[in-house]
Amino acid sequence: MWSRRRRRDVVDTHDANAFPAAAWRAWILRVALGTAAVALVIASAASARGLETREPGLIPSGTTGVVVVDLSLSIADEDYEAVRRAFRRLVAENASIGLVVFSDVAYELLPPGTPASELRPMLRLLVPPRLGPPVNPWTQTFRAGTMISSSLELARRMLERDGVRSGAILLVSDLETAPDDVPALARTVEGLRQSSIELRVLGLAPSTDAQLLFQGLLQEDAFAAPEPGAEDREVAGETRVPAPRTLLLLGVCFLLALTAHELFAGTLAITHTRSSA
Repeated sequence: MWSRRRRRDVVDTHDANAFPAAAWRAWILRVALGTAAVALVIASAASARGLETREPGLIPSGTTGVVVVDLSLSIADEDYEAVRRAFRRLVAENASIGLVVFSDVAYELLPPGTPASELRPMLRLLVPPRLGPPVNPWTQTFRAGTMISSSLELARRMLERDGVRSGAILLVSDLETAPDDVPALARTVEGLRQSSIELRVLGLAPSTDAQLLFQGLLQEDAFAAPEPGAEDREVAGETRVPAPRTLLLLGVCFLLALTAHELFAGTLAITHTRSSA
């Protein structure tokens, strides 16, 4: 019976060593194209790892953060909802935090290492004063002027006191501080930089002057993007994510390398032509 699998026609020869140049050329091509294919796979994997699948957290990954919240008189009513969204985001990220609230005086409410879920009970207190919040430390007697430097210093001392090696501070504020606090603020920020404590800022609709002040003190990547509101999330959901061009280019090059391997580094074929009658 004929085998279901057709066998290829072969030529038995004892003179394979007569083709040394072709053999070496085929071997070099195989090694070169195979190496190129492996390198392209590794480069594609590295490129894919760099694709962001989610927004970075408010607290840097792998750190214990202290959240410093501005509750001074300059905080507008609409800013309270932004603070609430930030708290919910920290809870969703399962961050490890401490908590400081401040106006002209800073208070430690939660020590470093506290689960962010402990922020949930505080959400009901973060409402504009005109709506008549329950009695709490953030009444008019507390909500006076703003001294941002003292709140950052308290956060730094909390991290050092508890022996936190990988510490970070998230400042949630409109960035308006008293004019005589600016020199102390500059010294505090420089001290945080020297102690390797990362400072991030979540601005609550800061003025142009306040924004410029902090831009001069911090690096550009220190400013955290606020979580969008419901309307902004709808628009963001309709925005298409651009295609990863580098990954696509590497994939095309990988396919070309495989094609070249099959074309130029395959088995040696010996063809014959029919003799003319």
